[in-house]
Amino acid sequence: MEIAVRRAEPSDAEAIWKCYTAPLAVRNTLQMPYRSLESVREQLTKCGEGDHILVAAIDDEVIGLHTSSKPRVNHRGEIGMMVRDDWHGKGVDTAMMRAVIDLADKWLNLARIELTVFTDNESVIALYRKFGFEIEGTHRKYAFRDGDFVDAYAMARIK
Repeated sequence: MEIAVRRAEPSDAEAIWKCYTAPLAVRNTLQMPYRSLESVREQLTKCGEGDHILVAAIDDEVIGLHTSSKPRVNHRGEIGMMVRDDWHGKGVDTAMMRAVIDLADKWLNLARIELTVFTDNESVIALYRKFGFEIEGTHRKYAFRDGDFVDAYAMARIK
């Protein structure tokens, strides 16, 4: 199985919406449940050249998503990533991270990539460490999830 990572297109809206509304994506990212398909379509239509929304696809089926903010400071960028629940543990996250690192290092000239990750998401923390990210601190009560506040690590990769 070959995982293709490419720029998101407006025609990907429904598949991306399925990623955004998957139970684990809602639980392990800052997504809200019940996101509308129309909001995803709007996000993709407003996407400019400075926005970097990538999707992971197998046989044209979108199974993962990576977003980054516009590089408002020339040397740094912030990323966020999710993989559809039924594709966890199958190498999608690794393929997406390779593409993100390639984009950051070879095209955006980012010296620093930042992210936040919930402290109990051990498998994803291990993935980020594999790509050179280090924990810089802990955000206490960072987000509200499943009726409780949860902590998140601030992680970064410095080139």
